[in-house]
Amino acid sequence: MQKTIGIAAVAAVALVAGYIWWGSAEEEAAAPAAEGAAMVAVTLPETLSEPAQLGQRAFEAKCSACHGDNAAGREGNGPPLIHKIYEPSHHGDGAFMVAASNGVRQHHWSFGNMPPVEGITPAEVKAIVTYVREVQRANGIN
Repeated sequence: MQKTIGIAAVAAVALVAGYIWWGSAEEEAAAPAAEGAAMVAVTLPETLSEPAQLGQRAFEAKCSACHGDNAAGREGNGPPLIHKIYEPSHHGDGAFMVAASNGVRQHHWSFGNMPPVEGITPAEVKAIVTYVREVQRANGIN
């Protein structure tokens, strides 16, 4: 009888400890990232092609306010483009042109609709896509 009570007491302590541990782990995981924080870690290629360097400058001027530095996303503002969702087989280069020129409805993320990018040229979008694709490849997104 005492052995059964001892086993039950140990089990109860283990359950309570597990509940406390699990609850604290959930709270840590659920803690929201700071507004504007990068959403993904991005590794830049050692070198960028000349067109990608032009695209990087255009991206910084026209896109990074929402899509973050190095296209890592910006918490609360816009999604990361260095993400499997934007791999070429899912979002082709033309999708970037349409999104920049016409805007796009929210469909993968909960940031709301993307408005058209004011004053962006097709040449800038092409260079930006070159930049994004080179950075994607450096991060294993082909």
